[in-house]
Amino acid sequence: MKPNSGRLAGRFRGGAMFPGLMFRAGQAGGRPFMGRRRLAVGAFSRRFQPPKIYGRCGSLEVRLARKKSEIRRAQRLRYKVFYEEMSAIPGALAMLSRRDEDAYDPIFDHLLVIDHGDTNGGRRWRRSKVVGTYRVLRQDVAELYDGFYTQGEYDIASLLLAKPDYSFMELGRSCVLKPYRNKRTLELLWQGVWSYVREHSADVMIGCASFAGTDPSAHALALSYLHHTSLAPEEWRVRAHEHLRVDMNMMPREAVNARAALKALPPLIKGYLRVGAYVGEGAVIDHQFGTTDVFIIMPVEAIKSRYFAHFGAPDEFASPATAEFGALN
Repeated sequence: MKPNSGRLAGRFRGGAMFPGLMFRAGQAGGRPFMGRRRLAVGAFSRRFQPPKIYGRCGSLEVRLARKKSEIRRAQRLRYKVFYEEMSAIPGALAMLSRRDEDAYDPIFDHLLVIDHGDTNGGRRWRRSKVVGTYRVLRQDVAELYDGFYTQGEYDIASLLLAKPDYSFMELGRSCVLKPYRNKRTLELLWQGVWSYVREHSADVMIGCASFAGTDPSAHALALSYLHHTSLAPEEWRVRAHEHLRVDMNMMPREAVNARAALKALPPLIKGYLRVGAYVGEGAVIDHQFGTTDVFIIMPVEAIKSRYFAHFGAPDEFASPATAEFGALN
């Protein structure tokens, strides 16, 4: 689920279900490269998938990317947000391509928020504009390759083994173009995520949420609050890898001012806590993205039922009609 204070560049400030929704899963360092053959297969199969439209609001539409060129457009948006606006450090290849990409992109599905409307000073854009993106990885796909992206920061293997009857889904790399950071775009992005969850019968959402900066002590109050109030119960608990783990228990419980701590939390984390999410044990510093990460675990069964009124219950799914897609393009 990662980049904050949040990291939705600068992070959303509203939303019906998850205010400040944004996840960018873990740090890429140290993960095995999946190989050219596997990447080619993933990209090829996605190219010929039919368009999957999950929702519309005015000129905006949320759907899955259906070809590599659309994924590249999402990667350019990610670069603009994470590297140009925020504090992520690009490598030489990223600087040349002006795209944020990694070896996991070909196996993720990519949700896109697209603006088909007249937004360029009275003139239509030459082509529909990608203004928001989010990537999602199902467990059945992850198991065919090298696992989940977040496993580079957190030991999630024990949780997967303990919950063999649950279907996990990882969220990451969410961002929105600056002029579109509003409630409408956020809700449409979440509508896409939630429709995907219901369509694929996902039981648990996982990922990382972040604090700006690489000095955890600057977030001692908020991290301590999370440790004392929102730590996942033992059956759902995930722990940061020992060589990366930063203790979140920096202040005793009685010294934590709850009101001040809530104010210090990034909006996305506050939103997930309201819905029913837990946090893992230990924070991790992501030097590439300039953040301090915490792990988010959100079992669908733990989501408060009042939030289903807006987007539908987990066992209800009806994919929106896609007949007019050609006309929109």
